[in-house]
Amino acid sequence: MSTPSPSPTPSRAVRTAVVTGASSGLGVAIAEALGALGWRVAVGARRRDRLDETARRVEAVGGQAFAHELDVARPDSVDRFFSAVESELGVADVVVNNAGLSHPGLLKDATPEAIGDEIAVNLAGPAYICQRALVPLYAERRRGDFVFISSDAQRSPRPYQSIYTATKAGLEGLAAALALEFEGTGLRSTVIRVGPAMSEYAATWGEALITRLVTRWQHFGLQRHLAMMPGEAIGRAVVTAVTTPEGVRVDTIEVQPEAPLDE
Repeated sequence: MSTPSPSPTPSRAVRTAVVTGASSGLGVAIAEALGALGWRVAVGARRRDRLDETARRVEAVGGQAFAHELDVARPDSVDRFFSAVESELGVADVVVNNAGLSHPGLLKDATPEAIGDEIAVNLAGPAYICQRALVPLYAERRRGDFVFISSDAQRSPRPYQSIYTATKAGLEGLAAALALEFEGTGLRSTVIRVGPAMSEYAATWGEALITRLVTRWQHFGLQRHLAMMPGEAIGRAVVTAVTTPEGVRVDTIEVQPEAPLDE
């Protein structure tokens, strides 16, 4: 007996997307890019007070927005978030795992709390998100896209970011394993590997720490120039992945800033 084919996503022109870590930076840009497609976009983050601005930006470009508090490191919060999204917008068939953080420093100086925080948000969180999002998609045999926002630190490990690098390597491993699990289901897994970009990712690091990091990274040839990408570039990469026609899967997109033009 042949296995039934996955049902096409109802109204492929309008889909329901979830973006984690959507209170600032890349999450806002990604949500806005998906909203510009006219899609329904659910945005989640721990900073609930800032999600309303993201929602306004999504709606300003033509999307329908829904904002709800989300702590990806807590399975109970993840479940409440998806239950609310499904009640308000329907089943999410596009999931963008964007939430992430880094506590830079030498591993010998790291606290157990800081290590646990990075692992919980950067690696365990996406696993919880994917697990909960997959339940209705598998039950209804629907197509869907899962996107993982990774870092070029996975490809070129950086000193002072050992745990962050490890979590991004794990994240890409999760995405690769899911790509195999998804074969024949109509579900797709894509990694967006991001280079230096403008966001609030490093907002709390301070100028002295950033200077020290850049100096060390340049020593190892990891920071050839200081150009940074706007968040819109990452949003565009996500749109490319999730709007690829059915029957084609984009595996990895790496996005890097172009070096400044020589004077």
